[in-house]
Amino acid sequence: MAKTYFITALLSILPISELRGAIPYAYFNEIPIVTSYLLCVLTNSLVGPIAMFFLSTLHSLLYKWDFYRRIFERTVEEARIRVEKKVEKYGLLGLMFFVAIPLPVTGAWTGAVGAWVLNLDKKKSCLSIALGVCISGIIVSLVLISGSGLVSLFTKKI
Repeated sequence: MAKTYFITALLSILPISELRGAIPYAYFNEIPIVTSYLLCVLTNSLVGPIAMFFLSTLHSLLYKWDFYRRIFERTVEEARIRVEKKVEKYGLLGLMFFVAIPLPVTGAWTGAVGAWVLNLDKKKSCLSIALGVCISGIIVSLVLISGSGLVSLFTKKI
């Protein structure tokens, strides 16, 4: 059973699955839904601080190379121009809701990269990401529970 908990925690940290994959994995491997929610939210909430730290460290190392610097400055400047008004309007609340929507490319990793690229306050961004993760975990858990109940209705033998 410890292996299942470890895999669940690992899935919730990985950018591909995050908690959208980890909560169903845990649930279908007989970890109670509340336990799987708490484990996945706690581990997925670590993504913000981890990403911010590694992005800053990696960026400072790579920024010394002209090739990287030119590509980074051009790409980031274009992204900032495109989303500047939305960020000013919605700010950290927008970041939270972006992370909260449990769809592909809207999780904690993308939110952390976006916050870092837009140079948002790190502590406030991590808090917004964590709140978004909590909301996303609730949505995934509710969909899983309600969907699981519907499946059992259709697979129950008469």
